[in-house]
Amino acid sequence: MWKWLHQLARPERLYHVCGRFIPWLGILGIACLLIGWVWGFGYAPPDYQQGNSYRIMYIHVPAAIWSMGIYSSMAIAAFIGLVWQMKMSDMVVSAMAPVGAVFTFIALVTGSAWGKPMWGTWWVWDARLTSELVLLFLYLGVIALYNAFDDRRLAGRAAGILVLVGVVNIPIIHYSVQWWNTLHQGSTNMQQTIDPSMRYPLRWAIFGYLFFFITLTLMRLRNLILVQERLRPWVAGLVNKERRG
Repeated sequence: MWKWLHQLARPERLYHVCGRFIPWLGILGIACLLIGWVWGFGYAPPDYQQGNSYRIMYIHVPAAIWSMGIYSSMAIAAFIGLVWQMKMSDMVVSAMAPVGAVFTFIALVTGSAWGKPMWGTWWVWDARLTSELVLLFLYLGVIALYNAFDDRRLAGRAAGILVLVGVVNIPIIHYSVQWWNTLHQGSTNMQQTIDPSMRYPLRWAIFGYLFFFITLTLMRLRNLILVQERLRPWVAGLVNKERRG
C-alpha cells in the first residue's frame, strides 16, 4: 500500500491517474443527481407538515453533509502532509478547499431559504447555522493561506495547520443540535424517520454530490500539478502532444 501511495506522490503519475477517473466519476455524478432530483422533485409525495417546501432538502442536505465530509478529508490529507512531508498531500488540500467552500455556501443559502417558511426568518444565530458559517470562513482561510506564500512548502504547511486546528468545528456542527437548544431540527435518521419514497432519492442525491466532489477535486488537482510542474519535460511533452493533436 505504501509503495502505491509513494507512486501517487509522483506528480506525473498522479496527473495521469486523475485523468483516467474523471470521466467515469463525472458520469456517475450526473446520473445519480438526475435520478435523485427527478425522483425527489417530481415524484416524491409532499410532506404532511411542510408540503412541497421540504424538497429543497435534496439540494441542502447533500451539500451540508459533504461540507463536513470534505473538510474531514482535508484534515486527513493535511495530517499526511505534515507528518510524512508528502507535497502532493498539500496540493490535495488546496484542490479540495474551493469545492468544500462552494458546498458550504450552497448549504447555507439553501438552509436559509428552507428556514424562511419554517422559522419565519432567513437567518438566526443558531448553533448549527453559526458553526456552518464558521466552516465557510475556515475554507476561505485555507484558500487564502495557500495563496499567500510564494514558497509552496511553507504555504502547504500553514494551510495544513489551519485545517487541523479547524477540524474541532466538525463535531460542533454535527452535535450542535444535541448540545444546545436550537431552532434547527435534529439530525435526521434516514433509516427510520423519512418515508422510503423520500429517503431513496435523497440517497441518490448524496452520492451524486460525492461523485461531483471527487470529480471537481481531481480536475483542480490536475491543474495545480500542471502549474507546479510547468517547467518539467513531461509537461512540455503534454503540451506538444496537444498541439500536434
